[in-house]
Amino acid sequence: PSFPGTDRAGRARVSAATHARPVSTCGSVPGKLGLRGGSAEGLTMAAAHRAEMFASAAGGAPPGPTMGGAGGDAAMAPMFAPADRMYAGPTVWSSEGDLAVAPESAPSAYGPHGHAVEHHGWSPYDFNGGTALGIAGDDFCVLACDTRLSTGYSILSRDVNRAAVLTDHCVVATGGCWTDVQTLHKVLKSRVDMYEHEHESAITCTAVAQMLGNTLYYRRFFPYYAFNVVGGIDAEGKGAVFTYDAVGSFERVKYAAQGAGQKLIIPLLDNLVGNKNRTDPARNLSIDETVEMMKDVFVTAGERDIYTGDNVDIYIMTADGMRKERFELKAD
Repeated sequence: PSFPGTDRAGRARVSAATHARPVSTCGSVPGKLGLRGGSAEGLTMAAAHRAEMFASAAGGAPPGPTMGGAGGDAAMAPMFAPADRMYAGPTVWSSEGDLAVAPESAPSAYGPHGHAVEHHGWSPYDFNGGTALGIAGDDFCVLACDTRLSTGYSILSRDVNRAAVLTDHCVVATGGCWTDVQTLHKVLKSRVDMYEHEHESAITCTAVAQMLGNTLYYRRFFPYYAFNVVGGIDAEGKGAVFTYDAVGSFERVKYAAQGAGQKLIIPLLDNLVGNKNRTDPARNLSIDETVEMMKDVFVTAGERDIYTGDNVDIYIMTADGMRKERFELKAD
């Protein structure tokens, strides 16, 4: 509004005053002074407050008949009614006056139980269990893996195949994230087929071991969450076992274990196969002794590890070929 005799500063003060919106905190409609129903007394007080505000802002008298009178006072009362506090934040229009919009609260730094939230729990990986075990003899190799598929405390399947037969004399067994295990096995099978078509001969066990190491190393910046044991017969007819880390570093060993039950199985193999910390002479195990020992080892791991159980697939490889056995573990 414009008033005669006021300068630019006065008009600025009037404009600032008219754009301030009081918001009541008395629990009633904003702009009603906390008086329910907007009584005549409340409107009279609002008109008096409006007159005082215009007088102090413009340095003169309140507006004349164009804005005064009972009708003008009643129309302008909700706009200039005093309140318990002044709100300078965002508002929205309503038929009862401008309503304050509460600012959005910041995300809580604490979880539902009062614990500090460090990060969101999503991960591209999931550990689905699985234990792989390999033992190499003078002229044979035995590779075994269990068939339980789990996540957390849930069993998803009791009959999955964690081993991939790549040739007649070479098998890879893998534990870890089931999706990565399946993807890795498909990649290995396709590359074995490509090798055989290109060279017109079967790939050797040592070449498979190197190929798997290269495949894992190519994915070192987003690695397969898979823990592998490769077993087979080399070109000289001897048993061979290779163990890996997640990014392709591998080693040829006499025995190896990977996956969920590794920490439970390796101490047994160190004693029974590696003959470590023993004074009696080491003895060469036969195929039957090795198979029976593997069964006992998996029974021991299954008693202590919830991710190992149900069945054990055992692959027995010699220079004459390969055969497979299944041994049942407990199903709890």
